[in-house]
Amino acid sequence: MKFSKLALVASAALSFPLNAQATPQETARLRDAAMTDSLAWEITEGLTTEIGQRKAGSDAEARARDWAVAKLKALGFANVRVDPFEVPYWERGEATAEIVAPFPQSLTLTALGNSAGTPSKGLKAEVIGFDSLAALSAADPASIKGKIVFVTHRMAPAQDGSPYGPVGAIRRTGPSIASKLGAAAILIRSIGTDKHRNPHTGAQAWAEGAKPIPALALANPDADQLERILKRGQPVTIALNVTAKMAGKRPSGNVIAEVPGRDPNAGIIVVGGHLDSWDLGTGAIDDASGVAITTAAAKRIMDAGQPLRTIRVVWFGSEEIGLFGGIDYREKHGAEKHQLLAESDFGADRVWRFETNVAGAALPAMKPIAAALSPLGIEQNPSNGNASGSDISEVAKLGIPVLELSQDGTRYFDLHHTPDDTLDKIDPAQLRQNVAAWTAMLSVTTNDPTEYGPVAVKK
Repeated sequence: MKFSKLALVASAALSFPLNAQATPQETARLRDAAMTDSLAWEITEGLTTEIGQRKAGSDAEARARDWAVAKLKALGFANVRVDPFEVPYWERGEATAEIVAPFPQSLTLTALGNSAGTPSKGLKAEVIGFDSLAALSAADPASIKGKIVFVTHRMAPAQDGSPYGPVGAIRRTGPSIASKLGAAAILIRSIGTDKHRNPHTGAQAWAEGAKPIPALALANPDADQLERILKRGQPVTIALNVTAKMAGKRPSGNVIAEVPGRDPNAGIIVVGGHLDSWDLGTGAIDDASGVAITTAAAKRIMDAGQPLRTIRVVWFGSEEIGLFGGIDYREKHGAEKHQLLAESDFGADRVWRFETNVAGAALPAMKPIAAALSPLGIEQNPSNGNASGSDISEVAKLGIPVLELSQDGTRYFDLHHTPDDTLDKIDPAQLRQNVAAWTAMLSVTTNDPTEYGPVAVKK
């Protein structure tokens, strides 16, 4: 009597001991086999080609959810569904800028998320420049009222992407600060490390008491140009025309799929990334590659036999505009038993470091993971408590442990939130190394009965 491959896998899973752990040899075999993976590229290519840009709340994001459901079902995942929710919808519209005096010329820029528009006939005002967010915050409101604020900075590339946090505050809070000081509009140097005339968009939210004003990012060479012109010491006037606006509520949602575990009481391991993207590029590095990497790794574990713990793959919706998918997941699933959270949302270049945020008693259980990752050139940060992720940060607030496979971010902010975030920027070999790393991590954690948490929640 002949058995199908599926039947043999099912038979092996049923006979697998309830608390058996993956051997180092089995984990190594799965890891090494993943170095030939093609599924992550297939998902990334398909999503960016067949859907393209996937702005939160848009019709394209809705098509992406349908695409994801069909793909995950075809791959054999169980319990594939959409958790729906609504989000505020922002329309980008058009944005143009021109220096009127003293040296007339056009500027390349884009609106930041939730930017207001100018009056229908546009806005013309003098520009006042600041070299930091602190300098803007300390400014006399009388010097700003009715003017266009310009805030510049210098963001250095870094493997761990650490400059993004402090520099990104210019985008996240600068518009509200400028508004409260009476500015007519704000321009910022793009939060990025490139030298191309590609402006970087991104989210910002209006603080309480801040009236929405036009908020825009200049391409970095254009920000350099404006700096030079301001240094000439003459009054600088810019004409803006921006048609961005808020447009009510729209549907969004998280796409969820599972690899059911052998023991329903062993807890859930959440892996994933975010399905939405900004609308300038096709969201290849941010974050089609992330959902592709984690899905491909989960598929490899599923095909190897039923794991002890359930793997839940989540393609989060509406991350870019404010972590709406992560918040919704926490509200709907936070009471369920989760063992670990892990997210891929930092491009597709090679994983170089392994980070943890687990209970102290669970640290010995991290050693097999580190050992499995070492042959891929991945080092472990000896300091526990640093692992994080964007969407999963909302769920982690419940004290759930987090593991992080950190990608090399040296060039990430050359592309982040720009028209250049496209498929050709992904290196297939580095993408496969990511899948191998995630496969190794999941091979260990899905079959280890160790309780990884809870962990202390950072205030």
